[in-house]
Amino acid sequence: MRYLILPLFCLLGWSANAQLFATQSGEISFFSKTPMEDIQALNKQVGSIINAENNEVAVQMRVTNFIFPNKLMQEHFNENYLETDKYPSATFKGKIKEAVDLRIPGTYSVSALGTANIHGVSRTVEFKGTIVSTGKTLNLNCQFDIKLDEYKIAIPKIVFAKIAEVIKVKGSFQYNLR
Repeated sequence: MRYLILPLFCLLGWSANAQLFATQSGEISFFSKTPMEDIQALNKQVGSIINAENNEVAVQMRVTNFIFPNKLMQEHFNENYLETDKYPSATFKGKIKEAVDLRIPGTYSVSALGTANIHGVSRTVEFKGTIVSTGKTLNLNCQFDIKLDEYKIAIPKIVFAKIAEVIKVKGSFQYNLR
C-alpha cells in the first residue's frame, strides 16, 4: 500500500513543512439502486492525504480493489464498464472550502471542491462531509454522486435497467498525523 502515498504527495505539491494527515486504508463504497437490481461494492485500500496547512485533499485508489458480493458483477465492472486495464486508478485532488483549522480538536461540517479523474475523464466534483479532529487524528465521512455518462462509462442497453445513471458514493477515512 505504500505505493499510494508518494503519488498523493505529488498530487498535493508536497511541502516538507506541511502538517499532513494520511491514511492508506480509507474506504470508498458505491451503491446503484434500480427497480430491477441493487449493486454495491467496497474498496478498503484507498490512500488519502489532507494538508492541514492549506486544507488540500488528495485521494487515490486502484479501481480493481472494489469488492462486490457477486464475482460476475465484479468482473463486468472491471472489464466492461471501468476498463481497469486501461484506467487502473481513480483520483481526487481538491481543497476544503471552509476556513477550518484541522489541527484544533473539534467536529467540522466541510465541503471540498476539486477534480476527480475516473475512467480517464477529469471533472469538477464537490463532496460534503464531516471531519472529527483530535488534533493528531482525523476521521472524515463524506458522500457525493457520480453520473456515469459524465465519465464516459457506457452501459449496454441489455443491462441499462439494472444500473442507475447516478451512483451514490460514500467515503470513510481515518487519518493519522505524519
